[in-house]
Amino acid sequence: MTITRFESGARMSQVIAHNGTVYLAGQVGDPGSDVATQTKQALAQVDRLLVLSGSDKTRILSAQIWLADMADFQKMNAVWDAWVAPGNAPARATGESKLAGPEYLVEVIITAAQI
Repeated sequence: MTITRFESGARMSQVIAHNGTVYLAGQVGDPGSDVATQTKQALAQVDRLLVLSGSDKTRILSAQIWLADMADFQKMNAVWDAWVAPGNAPARATGESKLAGPEYLVEVIITAAQI
């Protein structure tokens, strides 16, 4: 079975497609902006990468969302709820974690089916 890598570098690929499933690397927004803005930017990257790999947000199977501070849960959810495809909400987990740097407030990791 073929494994296809998209936007690959020495350390990681942004997307891996294998056997009809796509796996996205964690997506973040611009450092230093607020959690709502970072969430919007991360989800825009998710949209772009899903299209690049032959999928879209109606095909998302699962989402993992990491917040630097769970106090931002409602703000992140407001952006997520406006973005998620109606009737196509994936399985999702959200937790608090120290991210790559203190300027990052949210990271979104997606697994989706290809079209």
